[in-house]
Amino acid sequence: MTPEEVGQRLVALIAPVEATATVSGGQVHARATVDVPPHAWRAALLAARDDTELACDYFDWLSAVDELTDGFDVVAHLWSTAHRHGVLLRARVSRDTPTVDSVVAVYPGAAWHERETHEMFGIDFAGHADLLPLLLPPEFEGHPLRKEFVLASRVAKPWPGAKEPGESEAGGGRRPIRPPGVPAPGEWGVVPTPAGAGGVGEGPRGGTPARPARERPARPAPGARGPRTPGEAGSTGESAAPGGPTAEDRPASEGGPAPDDGGRA
Repeated sequence: MTPEEVGQRLVALIAPVEATATVSGGQVHARATVDVPPHAWRAALLAARDDTELACDYFDWLSAVDELTDGFDVVAHLWSTAHRHGVLLRARVSRDTPTVDSVVAVYPGAAWHERETHEMFGIDFAGHADLLPLLLPPEFEGHPLRKEFVLASRVAKPWPGAKEPGESEAGGGRRPIRPPGVPAPGEWGVVPTPAGAGGVGEGPRGGTPARPARERPARPAPGARGPRTPGEAGSTGESAAPGGPTAEDRPASEGGPAPDDGGRA
């Protein structure tokens, strides 16, 4: 079956539920993508598994995408080991009540993925009996993969590099770019931003003073340079300092000519 046929087949199986079938990717990576409402999430995965034409018996992965004010997209990828085709299912849940049915009863392998998605995005999976922390310590607060989550470690710890991000090798001149996840000064927290975290010259709450640009001597205008005084070249091609010994004055051990021995060998 082509990706278009896979998507249309799944939409027909869950009718009269309103679902939309599209194709994501291209060429050998093309996948049928079916968007379903949250209340039909479990039914859509069950239909993809049990239908003989789809036969998506292999659960690949489940995760989520933060769509900011639009909510979260819960995404699952299924694969048919018999027919060699896959399908991507998506359900958008609201940001205020991000909840969708658990599919562990349909695909037991989804248990780990639902725990991780719950931990990282704060999405609840109704019917999952063990949504305990999986990757983070129990005392951790927040959901790191939400886009509003601030990477506090980048705020509290100074940038470890020799120069700030965005700063040229010469230093100064450009305002450093804040590391990813670090808000502008005054946008987060109730205490002043630590020195160096908010970038250079970004207001009274944070930042460090910009490094002064290195002053370079002005280049003389064309034609204003005086004539150069060439040094006396010795036998080795080295320039002798004015008033210093020449190659003839230096002893043989230092590169001067060997003394005349009167032809004696």
